[in-house]
Amino acid sequence: MPQHAPNTPVCRDCDGFPTVAITTGTRNDDGTRTTLTVTCPTCKGTGHATSTVALVRVGR
Repeated sequence: MPQHAPNTPVCRDCDGFPTVAITTGTRNDDGTRTTLTVTCPTCKGTGHATSTVALVRVGR
């Protein structure tokens, strides 16, 4: 019997990769690269789209 996973929409800005490590190009004293960790500002690091759009009725 197939099991269905919940359909959670992926964030359109980060494509489901909410946190990334970016190298700065410099090296630490032990030879490893210096990195910056950046999270997606739209989904706030969850990777899922949030429905913050409110429906507004305009007109009659």
